[in-house]
Amino acid sequence: MRTNIVAGNWKMNLNFEEADDLINNIVEFIEEESLENIGVIVCPPAVYLELATDHAQDNDLYVGAQNLSNHESGAYTGEISARMLSSMAVSYCIIGHSERRKYFNEDHAMLAEKVNRALHYDIVPIFCCGELLPEREAGTHFEVVKKQLEESLFHLQVGDFANVVIAYEPVWAIGTGVNATPDQAQEMHAFIRNLVADKYGAEPAENTSILYGGSCNAKNAKELFANPDVDGGLIGGASLKSDDFIKIIQSF
Repeated sequence: MRTNIVAGNWKMNLNFEEADDLINNIVEFIEEESLENIGVIVCPPAVYLELATDHAQDNDLYVGAQNLSNHESGAYTGEISARMLSSMAVSYCIIGHSERRKYFNEDHAMLAEKVNRALHYDIVPIFCCGELLPEREAGTHFEVVKKQLEESLFHLQVGDFANVVIAYEPVWAIGTGVNATPDQAQEMHAFIRNLVADKYGAEPAENTSILYGGSCNAKNAKELFANPDVDGGLIGGASLKSDDFIKIIQSF
């Protein structure tokens, strides 16, 4: 049975006090509520990971990193290794986000290496895939997503793939206020699940959590999450406000 997930990608936002307040509010909500089959993840900037893992120790909050290095260790100034994250009890890591692809030139081969590093240290990759607006308009969005999965994920054996979360993020909807319609989201999520089924079989496909990312917020989350193949969201801006983030969690 796959898990419903709400993961907050804070990106490069908030100072220490703001981060502490946000995590406290989320923890208070989790401790007061009985969340069945819902995983709540916060992915703060790296400097706040220890703050987050300290808060998450005694409750059902999970912590994810926004990035990790494709190298094991060495002279890579500014990089953070999977081994370092694992030693801090970080459970998840976002890999392949469109901003990393665009601004840091991360290609399919590098992302495959990052996936391998994460899994080696028992960190669950939240692997992002999705098309640009010209690709959507040209009708090549299915081919784009298929290639991303084939070249960065489908080298995995079925046992390792079972520890991967996929996040579909139409790049044209990230931070724009324009989200894919529920029908568009469902269509791509079903396509992704079918690709997984073709590669690994029906059971692994059924057990894979596929999240929607792209201007998902407190107003549209319920409608998006109602789709049979949408298992939650990778939330950007709305994850920075505890009231909005909590409303999204309550949308299941």
